[in-house]
Amino acid sequence: MDFVKHNKQAWDSYVDKNDRWTVPVSQEEMEHAKAGDWNVVLTPAKPVPHDWFPDLKGLKILGLASGGGQQGPILAAQGADVTIFDNSDKQLQQDRLVSDKYDLNIKTVQGDMRDLSVFPDSTFDLIFNPCSVLFVDDVLPVWNACYRVLKPNGILMTGLMHPLSFQLDEDSLKLIYKQPFSDLHSLPKDKLEELMSNNEALVFGHSLTDQIGGQLNAGFNITDMYEDNWNGESIMDDFFPAFIATRAVKVI
Repeated sequence: MDFVKHNKQAWDSYVDKNDRWTVPVSQEEMEHAKAGDWNVVLTPAKPVPHDWFPDLKGLKILGLASGGGQQGPILAAQGADVTIFDNSDKQLQQDRLVSDKYDLNIKTVQGDMRDLSVFPDSTFDLIFNPCSVLFVDDVLPVWNACYRVLKPNGILMTGLMHPLSFQLDEDSLKLIYKQPFSDLHSLPKDKLEELMSNNEALVFGHSLTDQIGGQLNAGFNITDMYEDNWNGESIMDDFFPAFIATRAVKVI
């Protein structure tokens, strides 16, 4: 099946349902951001350390699979030149709405995060990729595409999920799925059909080798990382952090 098309429709529907990752920043948040009081996240709870960022004024940033009007407007309010690339038209519309309201000049492009051919080589200073590579079946093309469109010494910030999160049954915490996990191939037929009928996005649990080793093999140096959890939304928080954020630099 065409999971990219399905996930596009699923995220469009999440906007209609006001999913937490589709609700744009509030006026209060924008006022604080314009006054220099701001934070953005790659994972559910922990803010990205400010020292991960260079001077944002005039910085060319690609918000990769980052639609929803959340991170992009905050970074644009700091003077960054922001382009948001996302699979969901309705998620991109959220960014356009905020951009128009606050005159942020955010550009939006619709597409599959594995294919950034719409952008020339060495276009961006920084790529901000909140936890979203779980929505594609193969993460390695994402890292290669990011490396190509970043300028020399450009920065890639990305949110990742620990593969164990997908292998556990959340209720029993029993290990029931093999790695690598895929909604398409790991779930029983009835569970997959239920997901499809409910228009839920399909996810893929990538190995740490592909998520972290893949960045290194693409040519990046990982300069920092931190772990995060579901912020109380999952019982897994009592046992291990399900999320990893990494900061990597393009090496020439």
